Formats: sequence, structure tokens, C-alpha cells
Amino acid sequence: MTNTQVTLVQIDNYGPWTVTPEPRREADLQTMQSRLFADISQFVGNRGGYVFFTRFDNMVAVTNGCSLEDHALLQESVGNRYPVTLSLGVATGTSPVQALSDATNRLQEAGSAQDKNRRECLEGRDIDDDHRTDDDVQIAHFDVINATGNYTDELNAFDTFIEIEQGYAELMRHMRYSHDSLSFFVGGDNVIVVCPELTADDYEEAITHVEEAVDVGMQVGVGRGKSAHEAGFEAKHALETCRADGTRVELEWETV
Repeated sequence: MTNTQVTLVQIDNYGPWTVTPEPRREADLQTMQSRLFADISQFVGNRGGYVFFTRFDNMVAVTNGCSLEDHALLQESVGNRYPVTLSLGVATGTSPVQALSDATNRLQEAGSAQDKNRRECLEGRDIDDDHRTDDDVQIAHFDVINATGNYTDELNAFDTFIEIEQGYAELMRHMRYSHDSLSFFVGGDNVIVVCPELTADDYEEAITHVEEAVDVGMQVGVGRGKSAHEAGFEAKHALETCRADGTRVELEWETV
């Protein structure tokens, strides 16, 4: 059974900060957001986790293996190097959606995202090392079948982007509401999905749904592990099996 630890990363009072004392240059904001995401991703990644940028002022991380002390160190590091601070909500659960909901509630109870008095909150709980297992995290790595041949080499870059985003949006909605999963676009034609304990039939059903809804064909490799890194690496290997064998769904623990 999965036991996903999810952290909601929220920049404190970000909206008001961007227009105080006057509106800041958009290029400067975009640069800061991208650098902040890169630093957070590296920090969490060095501890076996994954971070997804979502809206940049809010990021979602899978942090199995990161203690509350690690989270506090991240806050300190960002506070020392950036003109903004971070609040973090941490929660765990067999459903990634429920874990994120609980992490969100922790921060909402501490104060509004635009409350100037809420600074560097750290709320929630982590998974004790003694209770971690090799099946805690299930990661699915989806990509579009022959995206280069069907889109990149046939359409202009923006129309390709539209087609890929349609597939992602439909997959994201379906996995959220049908399978309690969190899906994140990670570039190119790749989507990483943080899942509860799902079966091969569940993934096949999701692929069929996307294909019927928006005419985008996908394939998926799935892995399990003690951390997001371990599960994600297994998922990458399973996806390579899909590409090599022409299959649509591969579960790494069934291919070894």
C-alpha cells in the first residue's frame, strides 16, 4: 500500500510583493521563479524527492525521506538568498490527492497566502524512517506515442504544444477525479503522475480515456519505491520497455 508524503510549497504574500512598492518587471519575476524552483528542486532532489512547479508561487513536492528538519533547512536557505520566504505544509496518506489536501489545509489554517503576517510556517508531519517501505511511492511516467513523428516534425511548434497540452490536461483531470492521482507536465511530451496503488487495468483505462477524448495516444511506465526518485527511476525503465516492445502499459515490478 502506498504512503505518499506530499509537501505544499507556497511563497509567502507573493501577489502583493510583486506589485510593491510598484509593479515589478515580468522578466524579473519569471527569472526569480525559475531560479527558485531550480534551487528547491535540487534541494529536495538531493534527498530523493521530486518537486513540480505547478503555478510557481505554489509548488508541490513528493518528499518521502525528507524530515521536518530538512524542510526547515530549506526555508532557511531560501530566506537567506531570496527576497521572498516559503511556507510549507506537509502531510502523508495512501492517496496523493488526500495528502495534498491535508497539506493545503495546514497552511490555510495558518493564514492566507496573502497574509503579510504569515511567514515561514512549517506545519504537518513526516513519515518516520522506521515506518517507510519499498512500496510507499508509486510513480507513473507517461509520454505521447511517437510525438516527434506525429507532432514535432509535422506541425509548427505552437500547434505541437497545443496538442501535447490537450493530452496532458485530459490525463490530469482524469487521473485526479478517477484515480486520486496528481499529474504534472515535466517538459517535452512527458507527464509524471503520483499515484495511489493502481493496477495495469487502471492505467490502460486512463490511456483509452485520453485517446477517445482528445485523440492523443499515450504509453506509460510505472515504478514503486521508498522515495520518489526510486519509484520514478523504475518508471523510466518501464517506459523504455514500452518504447522497445510497442506496449502501452508496463509495471516495472512485473517485468523483472
